[in-house]
Amino acid sequence: MADYQKFQDLSVQILGISANDSFSQKTFADSLKVPYPLLSDHPDLQVIRNYGGLQPYPGDPNRQVARRAFFLVDKQGIVRGRWFAENAQVFPNEPLLKGVAEITGKP
Repeated sequence: MADYQKFQDLSVQILGISANDSFSQKTFADSLKVPYPLLSDHPDLQVIRNYGGLQPYPGDPNRQVARRAFFLVDKQGIVRGRWFAENAQVFPNEPLLKGVAEITGKP
């Protein structure tokens, strides 16, 4: 995440949550030198399911897969924003930073 410092400056804690197992998460995080924690929701996908992050698997509507999504959750645990990426696109940070600025009142 190129703008990680901007989120830090706004006192935002970033967490990544994936449907992959913990071993895969660690390997992925280490390979990219990800500066924030990556969490595993494997195998039950309960967090991903609760946040509405599942979608039908392409070609098999009976199977579900995790969507790439971003959620802005305030300190009280209330979801203040949600964004879903289409396919495997790289998601821009600007909408997330704008959402944080609106909630915190910090430009």
